[in-house]
Amino acid sequence: MKKIFSFLLALILVQGVFAQEAAKKPKNPIGGRPNIPSDLKFEFGFTTLNNRPEELGLDFFPSRTFNVYYQYPVSILGEKSGMTMDIGFGIGSDKYGFKDDQTLFNNSDLGPESSELLDITDVYGDNIRINKNVVAANYVDIPLDFTYHLNKSNYSKGFRVSLGAKVGYLYNAHTKIAYEDVDGLKRKIKDAQNYGFEKFRYGLSLKAGSPGFYAWSYFGLNQVFQTGQGPYANKAKQISFGIAINVF
Repeated sequence: MKKIFSFLLALILVQGVFAQEAAKKPKNPIGGRPNIPSDLKFEFGFTTLNNRPEELGLDFFPSRTFNVYYQYPVSILGEKSGMTMDIGFGIGSDKYGFKDDQTLFNNSDLGPESSELLDITDVYGDNIRINKNVVAANYVDIPLDFTYHLNKSNYSKGFRVSLGAKVGYLYNAHTKIAYEDVDGLKRKIKDAQNYGFEKFRYGLSLKAGSPGFYAWSYFGLNQVFQTGQGPYANKAKQISFGIAINVF
């Protein structure tokens, strides 16, 4: 979480520099948001797994997604075409809440970059009360969107729709468990390792809404786990969806 806050601070500082430079230039009435040269987007939503075995069940609300992207829109096909290409970078964080108080543990039979799904009580004891159980996968992402603006004379107003893609690199994966034993002792355990997650991800995205608020979805094209290294040798793929706000 500290890394995400540091990243947000850096984005805001960069945005401030761009805004100062844009303020020095005369406004262009056709160029589409001429004095707002980039977008800082916060995406909130939920994640599920497609093509998964029945044993790999997820609870809906704990399985959340939070993305922060900084994208720069470039007009294409002419200033009045209504089309922009939005290239950027950012951080994506996906959390998986597995059902029945289960979580990922290293599978010693498969090696260090692997995982199996086990009951937490089988590992830390039967007489405990589990208060938190989540698996997190954090990525550095490069999103690319092709956006059509219905208001072709002012891209900062009106409805717009985007079709795009993103590529990401896994920089951190961990489990976080909080529980209380029969004596009232509270423990929090964070275990950071690969768990068999694929190092790279890629997929398609669809977005629609206003310049300040939109709905989004992401459809992963590659497997979430490396072949044969995840629980139940699954071939699950990620699907995420939610809402977002565009700060600038």
